[in-house]
Amino acid sequence: MNRDQLREYLLFYQDLGVKNLYRRAAAASAEAMQIEPAYIEPAAPESPKLTTPKREVPVEKPAVPAASQTASPLIPLAPAGDTLARIVEDIGDCRRCRLCEGRSKIVFGSGSEQARLVFVGEGPGADEDAQGFPFVGRAGQLLTQMIDNTAGKEGIPIRRADVYICNVVKCRPPENRTPLPDEMEICGEFLFRQLMVLQPKAICALGSTAAKALLATKDGVTRLRGRWHKWRDIPVMVTYHPSYLLRPYNQNAKREAWEDLKTVLHYVYD
Repeated sequence: MNRDQLREYLLFYQDLGVKNLYRRAAAASAEAMQIEPAYIEPAAPESPKLTTPKREVPVEKPAVPAASQTASPLIPLAPAGDTLARIVEDIGDCRRCRLCEGRSKIVFGSGSEQARLVFVGEGPGADEDAQGFPFVGRAGQLLTQMIDNTAGKEGIPIRRADVYICNVVKCRPPENRTPLPDEMEICGEFLFRQLMVLQPKAICALGSTAAKALLATKDGVTRLRGRWHKWRDIPVMVTYHPSYLLRPYNQNAKREAWEDLKTVLHYVYD
């Protein structure tokens, strides 16, 4: 476009009343100005459709631990100023596990509250369930003889009444079966508190169930007996359960159990 043509355009726009003109920005390139737009065929009108609302998949939120939902403090496992009487009160008419369904009485424990030696067994039997005291049946009578006779022969002036005896579980398992792990865990809270209150000089674990509960081990009595172990810095001696010693073919086990008991008695009372 020459000057004359430009002047004619300006006069034309002036006649139309246009007083201001603005210069358009230059095109990016000459090629860009020459590209023709592609022809797009108009889409046919769509028929109305019935749309199904999109189903929202619920997002499972992570479970929040109960402890974090409240600001209440955790109850200590061994409360300050704990006593055996307070533990009995806290147990109450215990319904914390399935063992309550077939029991007659809760068998808490018996003996001296100042005992320096504690015996821990597995669980109550039929006689214990009926009377409410641990080791009162045939196995209990054998345990009494073992304590009294061994102490007498070794010149140690104690009897069964001077020690404390309890079990891992406080209710009789059906048919005297071995307590299940969850039953031992629930009752273990009270056994823990009993031992923390008594603070004995030593513990004698009677049988593999008691040993596993106290020492958190899978080893049996044969591998554990004859040497000292620890429960919270309290020495533990593992030996055979008296009910095992009642079987006629366990003569060697009887001799080993008496040796274990002598070791415990001398350690505690010498």
